[in-house]
Parts: sequence; structure tokens; C-alpha cells
Amino acid sequence: MSKVAVLGAGSWGTAFSMVLADGGNDVSIWARREEVAAGINERRENSDYLPGLELPRSVTASHDPEQALAGADVVVLAVPSQSLRTNLAPFVPFLEPNAVLVSLMKGIELGSLERMSEVIQEVADVDPGRIAVVSGPNLAKEIARREPAASVVACADEDVATMLQKRCHSPAFRPYTSVDVLGCELGGAYKNVVALCVGMAVGLGFGDNTTASLITRGLAETARLAMRLGANPLTLMGLAGLGDLVATCSSPLSRNRTFGEKLGQGMTVDEVYASTRQVAEGAKSCSSIRALAERAGVEAPIAENVDEVVAGRMTTSELMSAFINRDTKAEIG
Repeated sequence: MSKVAVLGAGSWGTAFSMVLADGGNDVSIWARREEVAAGINERRENSDYLPGLELPRSVTASHDPEQALAGADVVVLAVPSQSLRTNLAPFVPFLEPNAVLVSLMKGIELGSLERMSEVIQEVADVDPGRIAVVSGPNLAKEIARREPAASVVACADEDVATMLQKRCHSPAFRPYTSVDVLGCELGGAYKNVVALCVGMAVGLGFGDNTTASLITRGLAETARLAMRLGANPLTLMGLAGLGDLVATCSSPLSRNRTFGEKLGQGMTVDEVYASTRQVAEGAKSCSSIRALAERAGVEAPIAENVDEVVAGRMTTSELMSAFINRDTKAEIG
């Protein structure tokens, strides 16, 4: 068996550890809190994030990053996107030579406006051919329950993508390969912002017509930015684009949709943060995605207005009015 280290013991990091174990790997999870690592090792359960689900015996955990990373030829990063830079830097000395680094994160860094793969390249000083991303319609609880799902493994080096595809292919998880890292990352980051907007509409009491309209226009907005930056437009029509968007916007398991729904119901941003330990990446990244679109000269009304709501400069009702009252135009062109 080959060893994979997973840095981050949240719901998605733990669920993907199960996928990797089912694919035939020994998996070592680094947990920020010692009690989480102890629960995984002693009770075979991450009770904080995936209670009631038994982890495979080939999944172990450690609070010691050096121990977790020792011997791992693949290192999976599953920490909140805005803390990646500070989390990764102390781990770099413990990385095995030529280890492949895999991002599960979906965000754009505040300030630098860098994608997660760009942050990894900068902090770890590794070739882009050793950096991959996994993105798709992958709600953690459903993955952990081993419900059938598919995803995309993207890397600039197609051979590395194929290697990772084999390592995470399991009876319930079907990965496809891609070399369009840019498109996969933008699709994953942008859909969180769209899901916030959809959640706000649901919280306000609006139905399927409204949510379908927001999902579709959100996809158009994502594709405009991705294509301007050089992504393959077909990526946005696939699992890492449309697939991830539909799952995140439609499911009550989605933390971003749920965050938006609570805002639509009248809670403040601070109240929503206080009500959950889970991170809604869209709330953290909406301002950086808006800034990225502005820098690229791309119109991004959903990102712009969601950022206004999260910053407290607009209400959710005003957001919906702004969406409807924009100047009319042709859909294509």
C-alpha cells in the first residue's frame, strides 16, 4: 500500500481519506486538535465532523505533522482556503522529496487573489506538475456514506493526474482527469459564492424559478471569468463546473447554501458564523473573487452583490431587487 497524508481533519478531509483508503492507500490524517486525532485512532470516528460513520482501519491520525507526513508520496491539503498559506509553511520541511501536493480547497486568497494551486506553488516552491486539484459535486457526508459520486483530478502533468486518478478510484468514487487546473479551481471557488446567493433566495422564501435563474446566471458569470483568464469553457460544463454548482446550490448539506439561507432568514453574518464550526468558503472568498473579476475586466453582478451583503452594505432583499432590476440585454453575446 502507498501512503497518503491528508492535512486537515474537517468533514471533507476526513471523507476524502475514506475514499483514498477504499482505493487501497494507507492514509494518515493530520488533525489540528489532539482530541480529534485520538477519536479517529481509538474509536474509528471523527465525531466532530462525521459522527456515526466508521473510518477504515487504514486511516490513522496524528497531531504531529512530521509523523503524519513521513513516507507520504501524496499530500492532500484540506484546510480552509484563507488559512492555507499559514498552515502549509510549517509543513514544508517535512514533505518527502518529489511528493505530489493535492488541493481539496475551493477559494481565492484574499489580498494576493491567487488560486490555491498558486499559493501551494509559492509556499512549497514546487513545480506546477507536482500540484493537483480535486473538484466536483462532492458533498462530504454523502461521500463518507459511500454514495456514488464522480469528480475531476486536474494537474498540468497528465501523468500525475492519471496516477492520482488510480489512487482515489474506489467502488463509490469515480475520478476523471483534466489538465485544466485553472478552470477546475475557478469553478470550485465561484460556485460557493453562487450558492450563497441561492441560499439567500431560499431564505427569503423564493422558489425553484428564482433559484434556477440564479444558478444559470451564476454559471454564465463563472464561465466569463474563467474564459477571460484562459480556462477551457468545457470544464465549466463538466463535473468541476456545472456539477459542483448544482450540488452546492441545491443541497441542504451545502454549508454555503445554508449560510446564505440563514442570511435570507434575517441572521447577521456574525450570528451565522457563531452558529456553526464549519467554514463557508464563499463568505470568505466573495470579495477576492469580486476583485479578481474586476481586475480581469469581467462583469460579475452575483459576486459583487454577495460581497455587499456579506460586508453588511446591502440586505438580502436589496440583492434580489438588484438582480431583477439590472439593465436588460441579450442572453448570449
